[in-house]
Amino acid sequence: MSYTVVIPKPVQKQLDNLSNEVRESMVEKISLLVENPRPSGVKKLKGFDHEYRIRVGDYRVRYEIDDQESLVVILNCRHRKDAYRN
Repeated sequence: MSYTVVIPKPVQKQLDNLSNEVRESMVEKISLLVENPRPSGVKKLKGFDHEYRIRVGDYRVRYEIDDQESLVVILNCRHRKDAYRN
């Protein structure tokens, strides 16, 4: 089953502000979520019903999964020191 990955405009800006090397790694990992939204190494975040994160070096990609709609919404792509701050 294939999922649709949605990258909102604020998250796209976060990606655009990263270095080319980090951005390419992030986009590669995000594109893999289409086929498997819960890859090995994924962590479910405590306190949230459908929120997960994956590691990309020192960066984190936080996202929500809606299994009924087959939808993955990227919430943020930030350095690990800032990833969990609102």
